[in-house]
Amino acid sequence: MKSISTTSNETFSQKLIHKFHLSEQLNIIRAGVLGANDGIVSVAGIVLGVAGAQQSQTALFIAGISGMFAGALSMGGGEYISVSTQRDTQKTMTQIQRQSLKEDYDGELARLTNHYENEGLTTSLATEVATQLMENDPLTVTLKSKCNIELQHYFNPWHAAISSFFSFIIGSLLPLLAITLIPYPYKVIGTITAVVLAMAFTGYISSSLGNSDRIKGVLRNVLVGVGTMAVTYLIGGSLG
Repeated sequence: MKSISTTSNETFSQKLIHKFHLSEQLNIIRAGVLGANDGIVSVAGIVLGVAGAQQSQTALFIAGISGMFAGALSMGGGEYISVSTQRDTQKTMTQIQRQSLKEDYDGELARLTNHYENEGLTTSLATEVATQLMENDPLTVTLKSKCNIELQHYFNPWHAAISSFFSFIIGSLLPLLAITLIPYPYKVIGTITAVVLAMAFTGYISSSLGNSDRIKGVLRNVLVGVGTMAVTYLIGGSLG
């Protein structure tokens, strides 16, 4: 396959499309959206819990900053471990499939033929298609049909970890700045309002990426955020 050359006139998003395979792009976007969403909810819960305990402005800021970096490192580390495990599984399945082709080529050909028959092709056409594809690149085509794995397009754990880490920090900046900059007596209600709007936005984005119902996605996200803030604020108020 010829590589697609990039020019200086290309946008940043176009260069990313050329750099990352589609599955890798989706993995990075997923980690980023989840990271931003968790950053908003987690830090909002922390600072509102401290605010409920009637702590000082300094205590609010320290709690928020601590929660921001602790959560970002936790999210980034979690993504790295999770995607590394997935990548290892992909490589293991590739080795198993390579060995299977060496030991049972005819069986793999029959399974691929059956796969295309199940897709709606006639037996003769499925046999012809499977035979030609196996002659060209048997490992790639059998991996794709059996495991939905694309050879050499394994997920990179660093991409997901970095995306999650920085998106968490970006998301957590909203409740942190709101709780520290909005003056009393509007501090709590102003932070809640900002977080609700942010949760509605991330809910809409995640639903759009998944081609699911936007309204349900927004409501689900907002309810989770409001529930988190309510619980932590009440706990802070009762203990403070």
